[in-house]
Amino acid sequence: MTGAVPAAVTAVARLQALPGREAEVRAQALALVAPTRAEPGNLSYRPYEDPVAPGAWVVLEEWADEASWQSHLASPHLAGALARTAALLAEPPVVRVFSA
Repeated sequence: MTGAVPAAVTAVARLQALPGREAEVRAQALALVAPTRAEPGNLSYRPYEDPVAPGAWVVLEEWADEASWQSHLASPHLAGALARTAALLAEPPVVRVFSA
């Protein structure tokens, strides 16, 4: 019998920009794509701007396993982006995490 296969992790984050700060939130969301995609265990990272709700974003992330997701949460580029983005958002990000 072989070992258990690690469960993949999918995270869905919702962001809402403060009025007038939409372009800055857009820049932050897009700036995270390259460094996140380069992280070990990242399968996808896709930010989407809501076409009917200005300044609303959904970010879909897929990770090979819980360990890679946790590593991402501790990454310097994410911590820096969250610190900068906090002042640009109307509310804290809402994140839902699902395991396969």
